[in-house]
Amino acid sequence: MTESALRHATWLAVCDGKKALLLENVGDRQYPKLEMRETYTQENPSAHDQGTDRPGRTIGSVGSRRGAVEQTDFHVLAERDFLRKFADRLDKSVGTHAIKALYLIAPARALGAIRPFLSHAVRNVIVGELDRDYVKLPLFEIEAHLKPR
Repeated sequence: MTESALRHATWLAVCDGKKALLLENVGDRQYPKLEMRETYTQENPSAHDQGTDRPGRTIGSVGSRRGAVEQTDFHVLAERDFLRKFADRLDKSVGTHAIKALYLIAPARALGAIRPFLSHAVRNVIVGELDRDYVKLPLFEIEAHLKPR
């Protein structure tokens, strides 16, 4: 993280595919003080509870060969849907000018999944991104990781 990115009143979107936190830095660059503004979670039941059909089969166009079709990964679909809804929530906050500077913190997979859903307005207020999984950490540990060294 660059030293100038986490200023006073910068918001942080800390997320993965199952949980998201909206935090605000009420401290300064040197001593960040994060306050929780919103929390979002999603239930993602086990695969056998989400899909009841067996994987499909296909017959080749030549001959009588049969092949299996890969089963839909409902967990990936649920994570993408959750990140899309979170991106919509960020867009609403940016649209009402509640968020003027935003820092994204998520694992690489979640960052890659949420980027296509971010509106132009949200992209304009992003001051930085961090490829880390901090969503399960308590606030004081996130603050410790974000302090300049």
